[in-house]
Amino acid sequence: MRVLLSTWGSRGDVEPLAGLAVRLRELGAEALVAAPPDEEFAALLARVGVPMVPCGPSVRSVVTGTGTPDPFRLAAELVAARFGVLAEAAEGCDAVLATGLMPAGVRSVAEKRGIPYVFACFHPFGLPSPRFLPQRRPGKPSPADETDNRVLWRHDAERVDALYGEVLNTHRAAIGLPPVPSVRDHVYTERPWLAADPVLGPWQDATDFDLVQTGAWFLPDDRPLPPELEAFLAAGEPPVYVGFGSMAMRTAPDLARTTVEAVRARGRRVLLGSGWAGLAAVDEQDDCFVVGEVNHQALFARVAAVVHHGGAGTTAKAALAGAPQVIVPQIVDQPHWAARVAELGIGAAHQGPTPTTASLSTALAAALTPGTAQRAHEVAATIRTDGTTVAAKLLTKLLTELTEGRRIG
Repeated sequence: MRVLLSTWGSRGDVEPLAGLAVRLRELGAEALVAAPPDEEFAALLARVGVPMVPCGPSVRSVVTGTGTPDPFRLAAELVAARFGVLAEAAEGCDAVLATGLMPAGVRSVAEKRGIPYVFACFHPFGLPSPRFLPQRRPGKPSPADETDNRVLWRHDAERVDALYGEVLNTHRAAIGLPPVPSVRDHVYTERPWLAADPVLGPWQDATDFDLVQTGAWFLPDDRPLPPELEAFLAAGEPPVYVGFGSMAMRTAPDLARTTVEAVRARGRRVLLGSGWAGLAAVDEQDDCFVVGEVNHQALFARVAAVVHHGGAGTTAKAALAGAPQVIVPQIVDQPHWAARVAELGIGAAHQGPTPTTASLSTALAAALTPGTAQRAHEVAATIRTDGTTVAAKLLTKLLTELTEGRRIG
C-alpha cells in the first residue's frame, strides 16, 4: 500500500503528516509527503526517513517576505502545483490524504486516478456550521451571534469560491473532469477527519459534519536536548519558554525585550525559541538562553510555562507535557486554542496579538499559579497519544475494504 500525504502550511501542518507517515511505515505501508520546499521541512522529513515531494512555494518566503501576499496569486500557484506535482507524485499510490491551507486540487488528482481521498484538519474551528462562533467567547452564544454566524459561513464559502473556484475548475476541465459548484464542500467531503485531541478540541455540536476524530498526530521525538541547553536548565529553577514558531510577529518589533522583561517581572528565567520571529537575547544576563529547533516534547516537560502563538501542534505538545500555557494568538484557529486552554484551566489567553510587558506579565501571573500547574498536570494524563495509529489503521482498513470489494466485483 502506498499513500500520498499532502499539505501546504507551517511546520504545524507538516510535522503531523511526518508522524502519520512513520506510523504507516510501521504498519507495512509506504508513505510520501508532499510539502512546501522549505529547508526545515525537508530536514524534518529526512530525519525520520520519509520521502518528500516539494510542492508549492516556500512558506517562509510568504510569511516573512515584505508586503502582503496576493491571495489570488497564491491560490492559483497552489492549485497549479497540485495538478502538476501531485498528479505525478500520486502515480502508483492507493490513496491521497490532504491537510493544510485549503487543499483545492488534491481531491481532483485522486478523482482522476480513481483512488480514495481523505481530508483531515487539525482543529474543529474552521469547519462550517450555523451553530459555531467564528470567534470563541466565554459563555454561551446569544441568538444574535448564531444568526450572524450563518451569514459568516455563507460569506466564507463565497470567499473560498472567489479565490479557488475559477482556477480549480479550469484545471479540472483540462483533465476531463466536470466543474465543482462549491470548492469548500468538494475539499472537505461529507466525512472529514479531525486530527485533534478530544479533550483539547471537542467538536460535538460544533459542526454539522460527521467528523472522524482520531486524536492529535504526534511525531515521536527521542532526540536529546543540546548540552548547552541541558546546562542552562540545570543551573536554576525551571524557566519560562517563549516561542512563536512560524509566526513572523511583525506587529511586535521589540518582542524579545517585551517577553524577557515580562518573564523577569515574574521572577523567572527565560528560554527564547528564536523561530521565524527571530527572537534573540536582549542583553548578556545569564538568566536568558536562546534555542533554535529542539525537541519540544522533551523540553516542555522541564519548563515552568510555555508562552506561544497557539498553533494546534504547540498547544497539544504543551498540554501533553503538563506545562501551563500562555497563548498570544495571531491568526485562524489560534484564538480558539487560547480560549480552550483558559477554559480548561491549564493556562491563560493573552488579550490580543501584540503583547506588552505588562499584559504578558499579567497573563503569566495566572499561568504560573500552583492551581494552574496542578490542573495542567491532571489534563496531561488525559491527552491521547495514539492519533497516528488510529489514522493509519483507518487508512489501511479503507484500502483493504476497497481492494476486497474490487476482487468481489
